[in-house]
Amino acid sequence: MSYKNILEEIDDNILTITINRPKKLNALNRETIQELHDALKEAKSDDEVKVVILTGSGEKAFVAGADISEFADYSPKEGKGLAADGQKKLFDYVANFPKPVIAAINGFALGGGLELALAAHFRVASDNAKMGLPEVSLGVIPGYGGTQRLPQLVGKGRAMEMIMTAGMIDANQALQYNLVNHVVELGDLLEFTEDIAAKIMKNSMVAISGAIKAINANYDDGVNGFETEINEFGRAFGTEDFKEGTTAFLNKRKADFPNK
Repeated sequence: MSYKNILEEIDDNILTITINRPKKLNALNRETIQELHDALKEAKSDDEVKVVILTGSGEKAFVAGADISEFADYSPKEGKGLAADGQKKLFDYVANFPKPVIAAINGFALGGGLELALAAHFRVASDNAKMGLPEVSLGVIPGYGGTQRLPQLVGKGRAMEMIMTAGMIDANQALQYNLVNHVVELGDLLEFTEDIAAKIMKNSMVAISGAIKAINANYDDGVNGFETEINEFGRAFGTEDFKEGTTAFLNKRKADFPNK
């Protein structure tokens, strides 16, 4: 499929989706959110895709925020609809995606850009990255999951401070806060992230999908994460991957998972 605002590349079962609006520092507008949804929906059913990497074009920005010009004159009802639609189409969709999604943060990840990175299953940052949720400086709050996902990663106090001050933190501070898993030089960012993806793909993708579901359940209000884990654990016993993994272990060889 051809897109206006994003680029796609599949190599060795890794789909790299690059947000490509360099003149706008890759800011998210409604069209880009829809394109990202469409690309991910296609990747979900594509057996060739095992891991997704999200990144931004250029060296300045992952995503520098939402495109404010689109909603500056919105009413309260329109603002609520904007947040609900965006969360459903992209941010919640990424968080609950059945295949691993890694954010490779190259440069600024602000507002909706940081919220997109937060929705990914984990994050790798370049050493020039800067992250923040500056929405209160515009008289609004994070609306794409930032008030929920940031505290889960960095703790309530740090999330409160970041959101209230509208300030930015650098990559090393983000690492200290557990907001990102790794910090690497900008030129090594994609290769490093691809290496992690390659390690992931040595394992059962069916089991990984179950693990994503179980881990996420712990953060869903009213959902018993332990119960979800038990169910996913039991479901794994009926997969071809379980048969191959246990057989390979008992025969002291490497598993060759069919991912079924």
